[in-house]
Amino acid sequence: MTQTRPPIVAILGHVDHGKTTLLSAIRNTRMPKEAGNITQGIGAFSVPDAKGKRITFLDTPGHEAFSKMRRRGVDVADIAILVVAADDGVNVQTKEAIVHIHAAKTPMIVAINKMDLPTAQPDRVKQGLAENGVLVEGYGGDVVTVPVSATKGTGIDDLLEMIHLVAEMQELKADPKALFAGVIIESRLDPHRGPLATVLVKEGTLQKGMTIYASDTKGKVRSLVDANDTSIDAANPSTPVEVLGFTDVPPVGALVTTTSSGARVTVPTGMRKRTIKERLQGYDEKTLRFIIKTDVFGSVEALRESLVSRGTDEHPIEIIHAAPGPITESDIFLAKSTGARLLGFRVPKSTTLKRLADDEGVQVETGDIIYKLLEYVDALIKGVGTAQTVRGKATIVKVFRGTSVIAGVRVEHGVFRVHDTVQILQGVNVQGVTKIASMRHLKESIKSCAAPNECGLIFTSALDFKEGDAVQLT
Repeated sequence: MTQTRPPIVAILGHVDHGKTTLLSAIRNTRMPKEAGNITQGIGAFSVPDAKGKRITFLDTPGHEAFSKMRRRGVDVADIAILVVAADDGVNVQTKEAIVHIHAAKTPMIVAINKMDLPTAQPDRVKQGLAENGVLVEGYGGDVVTVPVSATKGTGIDDLLEMIHLVAEMQELKADPKALFAGVIIESRLDPHRGPLATVLVKEGTLQKGMTIYASDTKGKVRSLVDANDTSIDAANPSTPVEVLGFTDVPPVGALVTTTSSGARVTVPTGMRKRTIKERLQGYDEKTLRFIIKTDVFGSVEALRESLVSRGTDEHPIEIIHAAPGPITESDIFLAKSTGARLLGFRVPKSTTLKRLADDEGVQVETGDIIYKLLEYVDALIKGVGTAQTVRGKATIVKVFRGTSVIAGVRVEHGVFRVHDTVQILQGVNVQGVTKIASMRHLKESIKSCAAPNECGLIFTSALDFKEGDAVQLT
């Protein structure tokens, strides 16, 4: 039997316009800031308003790299709250959010935030919205605007009341006794507990002990934890809950059902897993290859899309592997065998694995702010070869093979010394990272060689290099 269900609300807006602060005020608790003060994953929670009627909120990140996550948030929501700062107006991600909201045909409410500031200009915000196809009340349209101050907590009750009014017009209903169906909002690999997924219940009831399917993975629900970190036995429609029990990390956006056929039909086209051999076919040495490891599945999608979009005809970008979870030995060996670099976003840093990567000549870049990683990639595309300043560069002009393999080089600039750490590049692809074990000039051992001289280099590890490759100090 169908009954009225709580509305699902997505919060969207530009960076620093106050989305997280607004959600904190709604939830009446402090929500932790992410690195760089940027929310970098989708969060979901359900709260009651002053009258006890519940609303489920989805937080969506503001940074440009998380376009797909914002789009997904709109697609599963009943109502979209567009947060615009009164002192800033319509900005880049505001415009993008408007496009997603219109495309999904989701009812919209505009929350004009930071109204407590003396620089607040709500009329400027409304004008900017009109210029981008959002006609609010008083500007030729019927989109409701609610003035709020997330930091002061004013206007919050008005916003919640407006959400319920819009929800009532939609007559949102679901049947708790129907066949269960839900959507993966977020997923990750916990090093201690295994695959975890945040599931938003759309129909029916999700219960402990239930066998469920999502894309190509399945699981038996071992535990359900709500947004208050409380263990529960069942979750009704419009309830977000963390699920433990999947055999593998399910993809974000996948439908969750109690039948394998119902889940598999939702797998997006073009997602067939290719072999490494298939991935490498058709690309020359100018192709930049990456392995991506992140904290959660949503970050995988965001980073993958951002990297691929940066590829050019001259330097295509190929993602060899991308998955949530910490960087492992297998990732390092895969990177070595495919000539890929490892990118880690908000993953644990292991000294042991860093040492292994150095020994295997694998370049690893990690960070907890996404645009820093993208700056690193941009530097690679520009041909720098590394995000660091190049202190010295030499070109291999001859390879001598005997009891030792010697790289005969011509130093272009800088000074090379014994025990220096260097990287070998073919084009912009790093073939490996190693150290200089010894140096020779003619038949004599030397300790250093400066531009514009020539010398022979013997490395501490065996690398595949050829004439024309570059040697750079790191």
